Amino acid sequence: MARMEDMDETLREHLEHLEIPEFPDTPLAKGPPLSERRVAIVTTAGLQRPGDRPFGFGAADYRVIPSDAAGSVQISHLSTNFDRTGFQQDTNVVFPLDRLNELAAEGVIGSVAEFHYSFMGASDPLTMKDAADQIAGLLKQDAVDAVLLTPV
Repeated sequence: MARMEDMDETLREHLEHLEIPEFPDTPLAKGPPLSERRVAIVTTAGLQRPGDRPFGFGAADYRVIPSDAAGSVQISHLSTNFDRTGFQQDTNVVFPLDRLNELAAEGVIGSVAEFHYSFMGASDPLTMKDAADQIAGLLKQDAVDAVLLTPV
């Protein structure tokens, strides 16, 4: 990741003056123990499957990544400040599906969801609200009651 002091002055000033959105607080929801929870991944790494439409500038949509497609995920994240090195060496750096499967096999978590979701993180979070609401419904349909967020 780039450091602010290493950025072009125009980009640095733009980032320093970005408005930070406020979202209402939501109390934590009670649920079953972790060993009984179904877990999905939601990431802002701009991941997609081969053949999916790449993320565009300011994209507010998402991509669905089935659990069985995890080995073929690609990054179409647009930010030049996003270091892809770790992902290229091990996809679990941003999409830790192998680790979730291991935790499920050990009984630490109940199960791994069938589907996971990716946004392109270099976008305005306010524009992603409709997509996030859609994903919430999809997670409920998949009986997911815990989400691992991997912000990139």
